[in-house]
Amino acid sequence: MGAGVVTSARVTHDAAGVDDIADASPESQSAAVATLLTRPEIEEAFVLSTCNRVEAYVVAPDAAVGQAALEDVFTDADGDAVCWADHDESLRHLLRVAAGLESVVIGEDQIIGQVRDAYEDARRSGGIGPMLEIAVTKAIHVGERARTETSINEGIVSLGSAATTLAAADVDGGLEGTTALVVGAGEMGRLAARSLDDAGASEVIVANRTVSHADHVVSELGSEGDAVALEAIDTIAARADVVVAATGSAEPVLVPRHLDAADRKQVVVDLGQPRDVCPTAASLPSVTVYDLDDLETVTERTREQRANAAGEVEAMIDEEFALLLEQYKRTRADEVIAAMYESAERVKQREIETAISRLEASQDGAVTDEQREIVESMADSLVGQLLAPPTKSLREAAAEDDWSTINTALQLFDPEFGPEVPASVLESGSEFGTRTSLGAIDDD
Repeated sequence: MGAGVVTSARVTHDAAGVDDIADASPESQSAAVATLLTRPEIEEAFVLSTCNRVEAYVVAPDAAVGQAALEDVFTDADGDAVCWADHDESLRHLLRVAAGLESVVIGEDQIIGQVRDAYEDARRSGGIGPMLEIAVTKAIHVGERARTETSINEGIVSLGSAATTLAAADVDGGLEGTTALVVGAGEMGRLAARSLDDAGASEVIVANRTVSHADHVVSELGSEGDAVALEAIDTIAARADVVVAATGSAEPVLVPRHLDAADRKQVVVDLGQPRDVCPTAASLPSVTVYDLDDLETVTERTREQRANAAGEVEAMIDEEFALLLEQYKRTRADEVIAAMYESAERVKQREIETAISRLEASQDGAVTDEQREIVESMADSLVGQLLAPPTKSLREAAAEDDWSTINTALQLFDPEFGPEVPASVLESGSEFGTRTSLGAIDDD
């Protein structure tokens, strides 16, 4: 595990609007990771891009290098919407994201699957190295614990269910007996369709470019449903009481002519990122359009209901974050100890062969197996006894964040093991400081 620190930048629903997030969104997570890895001195990269957030994490020799690389990636984003984080904050934030504490819907279940997908994308692009492997898998573990050991995901558990709640409040008599149209058959669309079905919609139509995917979503519903091609919205959208749009389209898929239903009121919820519904549709007198920003009001009650569970998850994150730091420390110390033993093994083998050669010369013949075993056993014992105290000291140094000692040991036992840890990392009071220890070297 090389010397490096994690730096991150993000544009999320907390500080940015729908359009800001769209501006920051990469072509794909994999492409964004690949781009970051082309930047000088970037060793690892991880990018998470969803409808509510675009987050990028890099491992670099120091924070300045990491920030420079991230600035290139976020050039299209409004500077006021970008939030920067140093090593410790980046890693703790990642745990919070996977646990659902940073979601629009606190505790929602979809985000943990999105983190897993982002991890696989980054891994395939070569962005996952020893530091981010530990950090991202720890985040996934924390997310799983939060949902199985607390009630953080009770009630409204997705943007799809939040969209249904928002629509139900705006439809006279609720959603019982209504016709609902879901545009998009991805995870968000599937959750929205299921939620509309549970809310009593008599018919749920799913439109998607790939009709077989829409068929799969409809097959999971209890109410009457139909799967249609995306082009069918030209005729179907106008007869729907509720429309939920959640596609990955770069352009709006719903425009005013699709929604011109003068005979009744329509509620449209746009979950797309970028927008799936043309903003001018909101000017139609019979149409009410909600977007991701509007869901904040719906989810405020959920935030209040889950306050106690969120407190439990916060405590869980504190615990897991401490374990993560310890894991980094153990890993780093073990690397140094391994280098020390490898160096000793080379010396040991060389001296054993020298001793055997001298024995053979002194007795005019090859040594016996028993004699060789005695020599090797003595050499092993000497190495073990000589290295036991420094092994103990190195583990103690790691536990106490004494990375100056660790770095010195690396150079003494294996000068080619790796570059010296930057002085800025080792200086007490520097950006990450010795407090983050492995953070500076491999922190959480």
